Amino acid sequence: MSVYTQLTDDQFAAFCSSFGVAFARAIPITQGIKNSNWFIQTTDDSEGEYSYVFTLFEERPPADIEKMAVILGQLDGTLPVAAPLPIIEIEAAQAATDKNNDKRYVIHYEDKAITVVPCLSGAHPKQTTTAMCYEIGAALAMLHETLQELQPSEDYGVALYPWIDVRDREIQFMPGDEAKLMSDIWQSYDKLSLDKLPKGLCHLDMFADNTLWDLTKGKETLTGLLDFTEVSVDHYVMDIAITINDFCTTWGDAEQGESVDFDRHKMTAFLQGYESKRALDSDEKRALPVMLAKAAVIFWLLRLNVIHYNRTEGRSGDNIMVKNPDLMKRLAAYHYSHVEKDQDSVFVLEHTRFEEDDTDKDIADFKLIGVFASESQAQAAIEQLKTQPGFEDYPNGFHIDEYPLGQINWSSGFVVY
Repeated sequence: MSVYTQLTDDQFAAFCSSFGVAFARAIPITQGIKNSNWFIQTTDDSEGEYSYVFTLFEERPPADIEKMAVILGQLDGTLPVAAPLPIIEIEAAQAATDKNNDKRYVIHYEDKAITVVPCLSGAHPKQTTTAMCYEIGAALAMLHETLQELQPSEDYGVALYPWIDVRDREIQFMPGDEAKLMSDIWQSYDKLSLDKLPKGLCHLDMFADNTLWDLTKGKETLTGLLDFTEVSVDHYVMDIAITINDFCTTWGDAEQGESVDFDRHKMTAFLQGYESKRALDSDEKRALPVMLAKAAVIFWLLRLNVIHYNRTEGRSGDNIMVKNPDLMKRLAAYHYSHVEKDQDSVFVLEHTRFEEDDTDKDIADFKLIGVFASESQAQAAIEQLKTQPGFEDYPNGFHIDEYPLGQINWSSGFVVY
């Protein structure tokens, strides 16, 4: 389990009463690696029943959790989420004065945030199916669409974690092949036409253990989406890649040699589900293979960062959960092996200059500058040309055209950069 901050029953009772919950017992939750979580049994619950989840957020500042409460309120009624309970004393005071309708959902404790949310029905899936992948794909698209109503998005999402700092710290301790893999994937990501990819509020942690399902009597019905602490503004295709990486991968346990088996049929089902609610554009589809690799790198770094954080904070013992970073490294390597194979088009940079002939007619002079693996590389080549002597020979007239690889005549001397 992951419980970092210890609370007494008297503290639980006091905090729960602020939310109108009659506390009877707190039971530590075994999942999770960042926050302290407990099931709350109330005085009205039968033995073995729990009505609420009590979370003490160990890392995120209270202001971030207050944003999360607004996001969950926006999704409530559209998707199966557990919206935080309001603090009843404040709610009553505001109702009496009738000054505004704002509510507070977060208690501050030693500079940390506490929320209480209703328990959702269902269970975490041990394995996923193609049908479940389709349904979670549709749910993620609905999440993206629904949260577009919160504008500007940056006012609601938390800042993206500085993974580049974690990369720079960890990469110096890696074997050479691992460091190269991470660097190559990062460079491939940087070469994408990121400015063309749609962005908005994203979950960014939609793993199977952050979902609940009704799996009784052959059902496969989504009943809960959990853990909205990482909601940030990012490219939708990154959120898609993160979710695919977990839902479409079978993770073998220690007895199975901790295997990593990615299922492309499940990925197809996921994408069909997603596009049943929101269509992907051509730039997103082209970026997905690299995003899958980059998403695996991010969670590789996340797990290394948890190990680093636990070590520096002196956290140890049976109540600390650590996930194996090597599994994400292997998934990153798998996805990156498909990136180059998925290169099915190139970008040709040319310059066209028009000159008048003896009859005053314009004659087009075409000059091939180069052939590039991505549009961003071709754009960078233009910027580089602007710094070179003789650029005055190239006034305007640059254009970039995308061609399928099969339409390029390699015998003409084209070189792909």
